Parts: sequence; structure tokens; C-alpha cells
Amino acid sequence: METRNTIIDIKKKKIEDKKIVALTAYDYPTANLVDEVGIDLVLVGDSLGMVVLGYETTLPVTMDEMIHHTKAVVRGCKKALIVADMPFLSYHADINEAIKNAGRFIKEAGAQAVKLEGGSERLEAIKAIIGTGIPVLGHLGLTPQSVHQIGGYKVQGKDKKIAEKIIKDARLLQKAGCFALVLECVPALLAKLISEELKIPTIGIGAGPQCDGQILVIHDLLGINKGHIPKFVKKYFEGYKLMLEAVKEYKKEVQGGLFPLKEHSFSMEEENLPRVY
Repeated sequence: METRNTIIDIKKKKIEDKKIVALTAYDYPTANLVDEVGIDLVLVGDSLGMVVLGYETTLPVTMDEMIHHTKAVVRGCKKALIVADMPFLSYHADINEAIKNAGRFIKEAGAQAVKLEGGSERLEAIKAIIGTGIPVLGHLGLTPQSVHQIGGYKVQGKDKKIAEKIIKDARLLQKAGCFALVLECVPALLAKLISEELKIPTIGIGAGPQCDGQILVIHDLLGINKGHIPKFVKKYFEGYKLMLEAVKEYKKEVQGGLFPLKEHSFSMEEENLPRVY
């Protein structure tokens, strides 16, 4: 029987110079899929707000929505380390509330760790959560929960001042006890510098090839999303196009009386059919 990955396994990957393979998942069948492949770390991202729930940003996502989806992923994923995203305002206002909400992901949903966005401005909450024994995955660079403050979904760290802050925050998060760090939409050179300096692993998304691991949104990888595709995404499958064709074919066959056929139907002895008077 295979055991589930732990934060020790993830940290060990960097020591052994082995790349960490991470993906998002938001439901039971997708969790089954990524677990069968042997993905190291599965993130139940608050990106589900945009990818699954149809929100314009991640900001409306609630704790209850995150708990609901995390439970489904835990049921379908038995080998990967499961990290749950703490949604907007679940850890920002009050340290005790942050601890309580992080605890819900562990106690109610069955996750093994949580992810928080931000550096120095979220340090006390991160320290407090780690202090309770809950592992934390940090997140710097483009932080979608701060989309209005940073002026949209833009690359972060191109100018020296912001790059210096990201480096400083990365050091602070490592010192606080984060087991790894997501770097989102930062220049490849900056991500390389941070990855080489830190003892904890970096997991990149739009941060170049020199990070210790990579993560993508599963719907982007499978080409299921309709609309804008970020520059850093590689589509490995034209999922939306193929599923659209399948649904069109289904509609055509139902309308034309070609589905269902005999092999899709159940039989019975005609003598057992009741007479209708």
C-alpha cells in the first residue's frame, strides 16, 4: 500500500535535485486522474472560483466552497500531498480566525497543508498557523487575491524595488517555517536567484524552468478552459474542442433516433410485461 507524500518528501526533492510535479484539482474524478499519474503535490486552489464556479476573480470564493471541493479531492487522491488554498479574508483580519480557518482544512476537509498568499504583511498569520502544527506553503509574485492592489494579472518583479521585496519576503517565509514557496509570474532570472538561495523548494507557475518544481491549473493543461490562455501555459490536450464535438454528436444522435440503441437498453421477457387496460 502506497503512503501519502508528506512535506518531508517535498523538501527532500530539492535536496536530491529532483523536480516537484504539482497540479491543481477541484473534484473527485480529476483527483483520481492526477493521483494515478503520481503527481507529487495537489493544490486545491481558490482558482476554482474562476475555473469551476465562474467568478471573474478568486475574491468571492468562500471557506465553505473551499472545504467542499477539498473534501472531494481528498476522497479521490490517496498518494499526493494535498494543499488547500486559504481564500480571501480567511486569514487577513484576525490571527485567531486565520488559525481556525486553517484548522478547518485539516480537521474537516482532510488536507495536509494550507497555502497563503503574501510575504511580510501576512507573516504573523503564517507563523501562528505553523505554530499550531499546520504546514504552510507560501506564495509570492503575482498574488491573485491582491489583484486590485497590484493593478491586474501582471508579471511581478521586473523592476528592482519589487524584485528586492520578493527576495526579502522569500527569506522571511523560509525563516517563518514555510515548507515550500510558490513563485507566480515572476521573471525567470529572479526565480532562479531565489531558488538557488533558499533551502526550501520553489514551485513555479510562470516563473521559468529554474524553480525546484512546477504547477499548472489542470483545466489549462487539458485545454478545457474557454477564453484567454496565459503565456506560461502549455496545453497538452484540446479538451474543450474534443468535448464540444462529443456533446454535438450526442445531440445529433438523440435527435436522429440513433441513441440509445439495443446495446444501451435493458431487456425483459415479454410475458412479464403487464397488460394495460
